[in-house]
Amino acid sequence: MKWFGKSRRETERASEPPASQARNQRRTASSPATMPGSPGNPGREGSHLPPVPGAAAASALLRSSPSGPVDSVLAALVIALIGFGVVMVYSASAIEATVRHHDAQFFLKRQAAYAFAAVVGMWLTSRLDYRRLKALTYPILFVVTAMLVLVVAGFGHRAGNAFRWIAIGPIHIQPAETAKLGIVLWLAYSLSKKADKIRSFTVGFLPHLIVVGVLALLCLKQPDFGSAVVLTFLTFTLLFVAGARVPYIASFTMFLGIAAVALVRLSDYRFKRYLAWMDMENNRNDLAYQPFQSVMSFGSGGFSGLGLGRGLQVLYLPEAHTDFVSAIIGEELGFLGILALCAAYLVIVSRGVKIALEAADDYGSFMAFGISTMFGVQALTNLAVAMAIFPTKGLTLPFLSYGGSSLLVNAVAVGILLSISRPRTALPERAGKVPSGALPSASALVATAAGEGVAGHAATEGAGSW
Repeated sequence: MKWFGKSRRETERASEPPASQARNQRRTASSPATMPGSPGNPGREGSHLPPVPGAAAASALLRSSPSGPVDSVLAALVIALIGFGVVMVYSASAIEATVRHHDAQFFLKRQAAYAFAAVVGMWLTSRLDYRRLKALTYPILFVVTAMLVLVVAGFGHRAGNAFRWIAIGPIHIQPAETAKLGIVLWLAYSLSKKADKIRSFTVGFLPHLIVVGVLALLCLKQPDFGSAVVLTFLTFTLLFVAGARVPYIASFTMFLGIAAVALVRLSDYRFKRYLAWMDMENNRNDLAYQPFQSVMSFGSGGFSGLGLGRGLQVLYLPEAHTDFVSAIIGEELGFLGILALCAAYLVIVSRGVKIALEAADDYGSFMAFGISTMFGVQALTNLAVAMAIFPTKGLTLPFLSYGGSSLLVNAVAVGILLSISRPRTALPERAGKVPSGALPSASALVATAAGEGVAGHAATEGAGSW
């Protein structure tokens, strides 16, 4: 992978697989989860791991794999955010649920079920070796594209003025949410394969632009302007990280910026919403009603908030439990609550970047960077919209907004991050491969023999941990 002009190729790492395996074995053997006698390793006697209680979800997540521990800070923080999201959804939706469904806990029950499924999905994904996802890259991209086409073709469920969901009985799936993770997986796979040609326009730049362009156009057709912008931003971010030529990225960013302005100006409803956002005081009872009430929520919260469950703006703010749940947090927990929320997202993004920098290969690095960017840009945009810094975009707040599609996709994405954070050895099918074109030198043979000896010793010491 090219890090701002410097190249780090995965093929160089594969040229000496036994030695690399030995290093990874030493990392794994020296970690707390694989030291003899530790909870992650039964020791030389080969005793079995003790069963983990199902109620201890966080503990199970941190001890689930013998390959090494996950990033405990990231795992604990995300689980805490998911739990906090269930509480805030209930606080923001109890009155609306009572009026519409005659059950104050209607949204609470659903969000709690989504949260449980999200934690389970995150745990299962964290146990999966992320490199196995390479074989699923194109099937996932095909399914995501097919769902977007179905929505555009008239099979989507209408909500408001947009067709953004596919209804399967009581379950509503939002394809745009899955498209964000799907494009990250595909870009990571494609960019890691084209590491040597990433600076080429026809090979390293244009194909990625075409694929994301198709997905973005399908989002615009729903219409979903915010998701189209996020998909494009993710693509350009990963192209920049991979080492694509900056003039290509800058020129197309300017071109797409002009196109975005044209889309807003030539679309009647988008332009009216923009004008209403520019003059919320005179449009607070019309198109700017929702952002105006959201700003009122932040203002009424003050420094420390009114107290959990004591907010009054839930009476006036429409759909407060979805895209504007941060406004209720600001009212009930005040400036301190919003500051803590921003700090939590900052830690999630920073841990993701740390995982990307320490990943074992380019594929994992690109995925970790893409997922971290996805969380960061969605959280930043949602908070900016709720504070009326940006016009209304319809992007959810990761882990907190009501809805199963966003929560499950984000949880799976975190599971992938946790999988990348584990210290791993080379895949079995790659072990023993010798690069074609040249026989190994004498020094390589010596290093290989030494690596095999160290790896064998580490495997003996860590018996039962793999």
